[in-house]
Amino acid sequence: MINLKEKTIIITGGAGFLGQFVIKNLKERGCKNIFIPLIEEYDLRNIKDIKQMYKDAQADIVIHLAAVVGGIGANRENPGKFFYDNLIMGVQLMEEARTSGIEKFVALGTICAYPKFTPVPFKEEDLWTGYPEETNAPYGLAKKMLLVQSQAYRQQYNFNSIFLLPVNLYGPGDNFDPSSSHVIPALIKKFYDAKKNHDPEVVVWGTGRATREFLYVSDCAEGIVLATEFYEKSDPVNLGAGFEISIFDLAAKIKKIMGFNGNIVWDSSKPDGQPRRCLDTSRAKNEFNFTAKTGFEEGLGETIKWYQKK
Repeated sequence: MINLKEKTIIITGGAGFLGQFVIKNLKERGCKNIFIPLIEEYDLRNIKDIKQMYKDAQADIVIHLAAVVGGIGANRENPGKFFYDNLIMGVQLMEEARTSGIEKFVALGTICAYPKFTPVPFKEEDLWTGYPEETNAPYGLAKKMLLVQSQAYRQQYNFNSIFLLPVNLYGPGDNFDPSSSHVIPALIKKFYDAKKNHDPEVVVWGTGRATREFLYVSDCAEGIVLATEFYEKSDPVNLGAGFEISIFDLAAKIKKIMGFNGNIVWDSSKPDGQPRRCLDTSRAKNEFNFTAKTGFEEGLGETIKWYQKK
């Protein structure tokens, strides 16, 4: 076990949605030396800025959360940017961490790294059985290269890095920008706006048949911190809640909670994305005793409440 209280920890993406919850979790454990590289000071795609960050921080541990990311629409519009920015950031951060003597590097992957037709529930050993779903493959593959790098660096340099695969996150403070948000905040905003404007219907992308699994953001933060404390292997680990819900049922659930009385119209000309998503979460339980605690109804209610008060 690593005693995090005694360590200086860099959190890339620390000012973002997940980062804020990871920082809160670390502070609750008594961590005082947390370094958050802001984009205005350090462009993590730039090797000079990465070197300067490591020099300034004098850190022991890196938790790499920073990502250029979005929903299906954003992935379709920015495949080159999402591939390059995420790959160059991660690869250079890990290489400079190794040469700077960083004690442990925690890399976050993505559910988008899994093959399009992965058997449900997704097991970590299925990661290489096929090509990812096309709309988010560039992003998913860029992140998956951090797993390759992690395993290669442990083998050649005995560098202590780990690779975690969180499922779709949601919760208070999520990104609700329609041009880049994921499905839960996108739907919440659609129903909120439709109710406010007295619209008769809400149009939702796809057929509604695709399924997704969702992990409450504070649960994910707990999983990341537990892995940082206790996990010492380069085998990938899923972080999830272990359930799936169809987008059809999800939209109906949000509609009901928000009290929207109009209709839902499905735009089947738009893509569904990956057909199904549901993780096998047994490795996280076995390796560092992580289990998601927040029920979906509870988490969804908290997220909607946060957005309505915003």
